[in-house]
Amino acid sequence: MRVCVFCGSSPGNRPVYREIAQDLGRSLAKKGIGLVYGGGDVGLMGMVANSTLEGGGEVIGVIPRALVVRELAHHGLTDLRVVDDVQERKDAMARLSVAFVILPGGFGTIDEMFEMVTWNQLGEHAKPCILMNIDGFYDELLAFLVTARDQGFIKPADLDGLTVCTSIEQLMEALEQVSAE
Repeated sequence: MRVCVFCGSSPGNRPVYREIAQDLGRSLAKKGIGLVYGGGDVGLMGMVANSTLEGGGEVIGVIPRALVVRELAHHGLTDLRVVDDVQERKDAMARLSVAFVILPGGFGTIDEMFEMVTWNQLGEHAKPCILMNIDGFYDELLAFLVTARDQGFIKPADLDGLTVCTSIEQLMEALEQVSAE
């Protein structure tokens, strides 16, 4: 089983983001769950990858050719796949994974999350999307989504398809349900 992790190519300003990225990597390796991610060696991306590798886990990175230098592609992975563009990256990451985990990040992370949630909504896949709301990082985004639901722009069932976790323990429980299905 492999999960795709979307997260920042920056580490963020708070130590808790770095801690959760490292804890996630260690937990994936310990549970024998492979990591699929954006292929960078920087920010939270690099931290999740390095922690997974240090724990003996499988790590597949998928990175667009144009970002190999810019995001400092991680050349110590189990498998580094260089693709032509960002859309091909998302397609490959989705094919290789049974679930999506979203850690804190910026525009790219949010884009990836919304695309996977939308694909789920449209029936292009039925893979869980799990948002890690660490220390309230996504509180305002979640409030917006509730407003959009309440105003009739998001169906309640579609919003319910986004699982929100606040700890690695909750995340691992959610992933255990995925592996049991």
